[in-house]
Amino acid sequence: MNELLETLGYLPWWAYLLIFLALVAFWDIFIQRKHTIKHNFPIVGHLRYWLESIGPEMRQYFVANNREELPFNRIERGWIYASAKNENNYEGFGTDRDIYAHQHLFVKNAMLAYQLPAGHPNTTDPYFLPCAKVMGAYHKRKKPFRPASIINVSAMSFGSLSAAAVEAMNNGVLKSGAYHNTGEGGLSPYHKKGGDVIFHFGTGYFGVRSEDGNFSMEKMKKLTAENPQIKAIEIKLSQGAKPGKGGVLPGAKITPEIAEIRGVQVGKDVLSPSTHKAFNTIEELVVLIEEIANETGLPVGIKGAIGKLSQWEELADLMKKTGKGPDFITVDGGEGGTGAAPPSFADHVSLPFSYGFTAIYRLFQERGLTQHIVFIGSGKLGFPAKAAMAFAMGVDVINVAREAMMSIGCIQAQVCHTNRCPAGVATQSKWLQSGINVPLKSDRLAQYFKTFRKELLEITHAAGYEHPCQFNMEDVQVNVDDDYLSSDLRRVYRYQKDLVPFNGMASLKSCEYLGTMPNKS
Repeated sequence: MNELLETLGYLPWWAYLLIFLALVAFWDIFIQRKHTIKHNFPIVGHLRYWLESIGPEMRQYFVANNREELPFNRIERGWIYASAKNENNYEGFGTDRDIYAHQHLFVKNAMLAYQLPAGHPNTTDPYFLPCAKVMGAYHKRKKPFRPASIINVSAMSFGSLSAAAVEAMNNGVLKSGAYHNTGEGGLSPYHKKGGDVIFHFGTGYFGVRSEDGNFSMEKMKKLTAENPQIKAIEIKLSQGAKPGKGGVLPGAKITPEIAEIRGVQVGKDVLSPSTHKAFNTIEELVVLIEEIANETGLPVGIKGAIGKLSQWEELADLMKKTGKGPDFITVDGGEGGTGAAPPSFADHVSLPFSYGFTAIYRLFQERGLTQHIVFIGSGKLGFPAKAAMAFAMGVDVINVAREAMMSIGCIQAQVCHTNRCPAGVATQSKWLQSGINVPLKSDRLAQYFKTFRKELLEITHAAGYEHPCQFNMEDVQVNVDDDYLSSDLRRVYRYQKDLVPFNGMASLKSCEYLGTMPNKS
């Protein structure tokens, strides 16, 4: 043995490399039988799998053009990154978009733009842009809530996202006056950094779960009483990435901390049921909404991806008849999705935002209910022009998920479901998430939200309005097809949104129900 070690000590470095490659080749040919390519092409086969593994990164940085990559192209990502860092997010030499392309949007500017009068809130705070409606006002909830920002963090749970990412986001919404939707993973310590919170639960009832896996009203009352930062409650009926299928959290992401918060087992996949146990009918859903609102005093809403409309019609009819029901409705587009979902669901089940939202809005409009509800839009709306379109359709608030992730460092590696997120955003690896500088990333999320609101206000003023709620369907035009080249949203979607009561920004700023405003110190 000593002679062998002594002999090895005299070998040049390249001899060690040859020995290593020989061992790899021996393993590929004679031992492993899972991969035909590695067996037939030892050593070289490994290169093939490695190149495949970095394919998304290679394409989005070196192959795809600026407007080509999905789900977010390079220009979109670049705008978010620059906005979050408070850098130059302009572009020069004109647009590189094909402005005659199908579904391209045009916001119609006024001949004379809106001018801020003296003493207007936006003269001192160009980022001030709260929701024009108050959640829970119509149903006279004990604790109504006016979101202080029209852009907020959508439902993404601790577990799907890392502790550092959730903490950065909550600090960020505090700094920008937005709210933070918990997602269905329960209220974690990282959601308790001072930002307004909307507590969200789905079929797993995590955080308000009884021992038999059902909904516990006692836990809900205790949770909201002990956490005054919870401003509203959202019941998830379905989500854009996988409607009709329960949430999925891979076992690799289940740490002891997550298991304790959710009431599940460490290392075991968490598959939420496809349907709720707490209700089986629309009538029972409305009863649950009213019970939660009465017990907690908080506004209660629902979230859903849109497909068939018959049960939504039943809900609207019941609300019209009884005067009861959700205080807000979050419409999630089928293009959304931050976690694990089967491609068959992500690609084909549920309508995209524009189709789904317009169908729902028309349905409630026909029954005279639009003023009773705060409409929240979700599904790639994290860009000012897209937001203007959404407000023209009838949206009152927008939620962003992947855009918020990118503002704190997500690089669209598309490995959220593997626990190997290289940016530390969607992983439970302590090493990977240690790269997230929470104070810095919270500043970046806050700056992205502020820049977003500022640019949306500038577009709004260019259109001659003071607040985006004043947009209507004729203010935005969209390319349709060669026979019907371009038309406004009213003609395309066949309705006109209802007028949103609005008495000026000053009235919003003095509202007693306004959410937590950012600390100016």
